[in-house]
Amino acid sequence: MKFTEFGFDEQLMEGIEASNYETATPIQEQAIPHILKGNDLLAFAQTGTGKTAAFLLPLINQLLINGTDPNNINAMVIVPTRELAIQISQHLEGLSYFTNLSSIAVYGGGDGNNFIQEKKALSMGADIVVCTPGKMMAHIKMGYVKLQHLQYLVLDEADRMLDMGFYDDIMFIINHLPQKRQNLLFSATMPDKIKLLAKRILHQPVEISIAMSKPPEKIVQRAYMVYDQQKIPLIQYLLQEKNYKAVLIFCSSKQNVKQLTKDLKRAGIKAGEIHSDLEQDSREDVMMRYKSGRLPVLVATDILSRGIDIDNIDLIINFDVPHDGEDYVHRIGRTARAEADGSAFTLVNIKDQRKFQAIEKLIGKEVQKDKVPEHLGSQPTYTPAPLRQGGNKKQYYRKPGSRHK
Repeated sequence: MKFTEFGFDEQLMEGIEASNYETATPIQEQAIPHILKGNDLLAFAQTGTGKTAAFLLPLINQLLINGTDPNNINAMVIVPTRELAIQISQHLEGLSYFTNLSSIAVYGGGDGNNFIQEKKALSMGADIVVCTPGKMMAHIKMGYVKLQHLQYLVLDEADRMLDMGFYDDIMFIINHLPQKRQNLLFSATMPDKIKLLAKRILHQPVEISIAMSKPPEKIVQRAYMVYDQQKIPLIQYLLQEKNYKAVLIFCSSKQNVKQLTKDLKRAGIKAGEIHSDLEQDSREDVMMRYKSGRLPVLVATDILSRGIDIDNIDLIINFDVPHDGEDYVHRIGRTARAEADGSAFTLVNIKDQRKFQAIEKLIGKEVQKDKVPEHLGSQPTYTPAPLRQGGNKKQYYRKPGSRHK
């Protein structure tokens, strides 16, 4: 389906054409008509399916057609991380460039100037606000946020927000919104907690599900069975064995990110780090250097697995096995984009073997197991315990400090 067939406002069509959008993706083709009709929506779709435009385009269109209250916030998009807030805000600016709609991104980690700018927009009114839950809740508690006439609420990456412990924050925000509004909930996975959240905030929603796609066949997937002490030397070996232009290494903890980055720098490898302890200016500087090619290796926690939008990454390394298969797909999906080739290597210690077996079952493919170089010594044998039916259920609770990820 072509974007010209949706009947969008002419000003929005200028932004669509300038963004070189021509044919809608499946999630866009299914979601946009329902949103334009005013229906609440529950949509299951992973990153890379075009879901951001699936809600931004009809949102912009409806605000242009139905009008806005200049003294209020008219639409709110809540996302789990500041990286995603920035990315969606930039996407929004491009699509709405030829309109007079105002927008602002509200997220933690900024300085006093950021706070002043946010307070001004939230108290005087903005057409679309893209925000993280904790920072928006903090602003609302100060009593100046104009929400009385909000028309549209979007929860993006809702499963990730619940995973990070933001359920209470989200409900606090929702309890300060007018009851009459259109609600759109987007999630990559379907845990029971998402269904409960949907029942609480959605009114007779249309449900759309785009099946999770398997990793593209052109991604070269490899796994290395290792002992923990072999991980960092192996990564140093892999990076020195071949000249990669852009490498993204995922770690499951910021402690691992910091230690690995330090060791890579000590070995003469230009590497940067992204994690929740960095100030926003530092994170943006690292991302700018990485995107420009001046920094060939970036080590990050999972805050980047769904939020990064770079087409030329040629190697993904999983320093730790992701907690579930969906995260594995999101992580390695950062490579082999825009018709380029790419590789994804995963380091699997003994305790993570069963977890990696579950990932292989999910993606429907046995990942090739490679030998570590001889100088690193012997490696564990891949002998995961049999998988039990049903798996482990995720627990949703706020860990100390998780709001600031």
